[in-house]
Amino acid sequence: MRTLKSRRDFERVFTTGRRYNHPVMRMVIGETVDEGDPGRVAFVAAKRLGCAAVRNRSKRVLREAARHLELPLPGRDVILFATPRTRDASPEELCGALSSLLRRAGING
Repeated sequence: MRTLKSRRDFERVFTTGRRYNHPVMRMVIGETVDEGDPGRVAFVAAKRLGCAAVRNRSKRVLREAARHLELPLPGRDVILFATPRTRDASPEELCGALSSLLRRAGING
């Protein structure tokens, strides 16, 4: 799974991407720089969510949901944000939430 890493790429997705919210996660999705590029994914858990163990678990379950739905998407960069409810959500609930967000973005999830 290719991941977004540079600050410039994060800022580009933030400024040009569309935002979608769900109680257990948030998503920002934007186009890649070149149309033929394979997509990338980033997983974010803010410090306000808790200690490192909580943040790492939140990112781990987000990664598993993304893997289950076969992210990254060709031509799209996606940033997934953990929310306070992410850490208590089941993997099935996270997959359903991500699928719902992708459908709202016009992508079959």
